[in-house]
Parts: sequence; C-alpha cells; structure tokens
Amino acid sequence: MHPALRLLIFLALLFLFLVTIKLMGSSIKSLGKETAAGLFAHVGNPFAGLAIGILATVLVQSSSVTTATIVAMVGSGTLPIETAVPMVMGANIGTSVTNTIVALGHVRRSKEFELAFAGATMHDFFNLLAVAVFLPLELLTSGLFSSQVGGHGGGLLTEAGLQIAMLFDSSLSAAGAVAEEVVTKGSSWKSPVKAAVGSVAGFIKGLVLAGKGPASTFQIITLFTISFGGIFTSLVFITMNMKKLIANRAEKALNRALEKSGLIGIAIGALLTVAVQSSSITTSLLVPIIASGILSLRNAFPITLGANLGTTITALLAAMVAGSWGLVIAMVHLLFNLAATVILYPIPKLRFLPVDLATGLARLTTRNRLWAIGYVVITFIVIPLLGMQIFGE
Repeated sequence: MHPALRLLIFLALLFLFLVTIKLMGSSIKSLGKETAAGLFAHVGNPFAGLAIGILATVLVQSSSVTTATIVAMVGSGTLPIETAVPMVMGANIGTSVTNTIVALGHVRRSKEFELAFAGATMHDFFNLLAVAVFLPLELLTSGLFSSQVGGHGGGLLTEAGLQIAMLFDSSLSAAGAVAEEVVTKGSSWKSPVKAAVGSVAGFIKGLVLAGKGPASTFQIITLFTISFGGIFTSLVFITMNMKKLIANRAEKALNRALEKSGLIGIAIGALLTVAVQSSSITTSLLVPIIASGILSLRNAFPITLGANLGTTITALLAAMVAGSWGLVIAMVHLLFNLAATVILYPIPKLRFLPVDLATGLARLTTRNRLWAIGYVVITFIVIPLLGMQIFGE
C-alpha cells in the first residue's frame, strides 16, 4: 500500500478515535454531571477537596470543567482557597483515568496490553507522586504567609500563584463576580481539531439521544457502548497501521531524538495539548503508539509531563480573559505542574520511578486482567469516595 494512502487511513482512524473519546466523555458526563455538581457541597478540609477533585473530574471527564467550577466558587467566596488548591491537584489525578480506560482496548493482546497499560498508568503514578510531595508542602507552609486570598490563607503554591497573578492583574480585591466569566467566556481561541471532533461527536450524540426531555439511562449507556466500541476498533487498526507507516529507520530516529533530551518530549506534549486543548487526548494518543512499540516507555514519559503543562495553558488563557481570582487558581495549577516537572524529573532516582511502578503494575495486569479493573475502580472511585466519607462534612 502506498505510504500516502496509509497516512490518509491513519488520519481517518485518528479522527474516529478522537470522536469516540469525545463521545465516551459525553456519556460519562451525562451520567455524572449532577453528581459532580453536588460533590462540592461536601468539602470539609483539604483531603476531602483532593478526593472530590478526583471524583468530580472522573464523572465529568474534564479537568477543565472541574477547575472552572472551582474558579467560580473561589471567586464567589463559597470555597476557601486552601481547599480549592487540593481540589485542583485532585483534578490532575482524575483526568488521567481516560487514557487508562483507553489502554483496556488492548486487553486481548497480552504484549500490546502490557505496554499500553504501562504507558497509561505512568501518567497516573507521576500525578500521584506530585500530589504526595506538594500537597503536604502546601499544608505545612499554610501558616507562613500573611497574604490573604478571598479571606483565607494559603501555602507556598498559593502565595506564589497570588504574587505572579498580581503582576498581571492588580484588581484582585474586587474580583468575585469576574471569576464567573471563566466558565462562560473562556479563551477566545478555539482549536479547529476540537471543533471538528465536537461537531461530528455532537451529531452522533444527537442521533443516539434523540427524543423529548432528558436522555434516558438506556440511551446514555448505548452511547457509552458505541463510543467504547469505536475506541477499541480504532485502537486495533491504528496500532496495526502505525507499525507499517513508520519504518524502523524513522522509529529509531524518533527514539534517538527523545533520548537526547527529555525537554524535546516535554515540548511535544505541551504543544500538542495546547493544539487539541486536552491532556486526555494527548496521553490517550500515546497509548497505541507505545503499544505498537514505536516509542519506548521512557521516551514517551516526558511527553506526558508536557501534556500536564499544556493543559494548564488552556486554563490560563481562559483565566487571563476573565482575570482576577481565576488567574490565581490558574497560576497555582501551572506552578504545581511546573514545579513537579522541574523538581522531580531531573532527579535520577525519581525520574523514571513512575515508569518503573507502571511497568510493575502492567506485568501484574498481564497475568490477571482483574488487576487492571481493580486498579481503575480503587484508584479513581473507591479511594476518593472513602476520602469524602472520612474527611467530608
């Protein structure tokens, strides 16, 4: 087959993959949006905030939706900043569930599944490690600063975010109402990829959920089934096609370039995420690339770190349009991801710890697929629910 034709097939499969990812998010969001909205009423302390940030993001399948809601609540004075910051950290963890679910599409092919699951969960482990380091730091330093945000004290990340935000916006003291604009206005720039995918996904969603009144549970489950089937099918053919499309020479050249400097991978991940306005899309796209053996786990890892940084840029653009308290939260989100990358990645013993942990878990899941289901359910549902129960009001 001519390489140009194979490239067109790949692009078509890629578009199908993105559309079905969007549909899966819509179906889960339809089932979980009311639950997610009610979660914020049960915030009792920072640990409850972390748990709610994870669960809310899993339910709505979008860290942007979660952080926008957090911004609005901080701006209106209904959510203290010391609780909002852990919620943003929780959103970082929750958004990584998408690529972990995508990895399940390789479940029937053991070697592919091992690579795919490791490629997905190394993102999870990095985000968990980042929270394990920076949440205690934020809590321990919460009494060291005199600056007040929305009437509440903040820790090191909050103070740094406030100081940087004040360089761009001096009207932070009168920003309560403005924060609402983050939800309604957002960024003036819209990704053409996201727009095209959204249009097709919206058309399919309209066909499946057609009818008067709210969609029924059966319709939503049907939409989820269609989307998961589309993800599974597109992944199978993307993996087959990519291995043939990228010759061994190009594959080796790509790996050599990424081996020279992790900064290249970080830049690729950040730019791609800004282009598609979704870290979930970037990390989900990596799954079939890793599964097909085109990229090694260690070379792909910096791309996931770049995706973490890239997703904060989208929120930052939205916050800079709205300004004020939204900008503070956006800066905290950016600083959290930037600090995690700058501090954890350069340390040799910590650099590939998430990759090693993910590889170990992937080996377990290859022996028994129930480990994969158990990991997803426990990490993204059971533990957050327990956190809400123990620490929530």
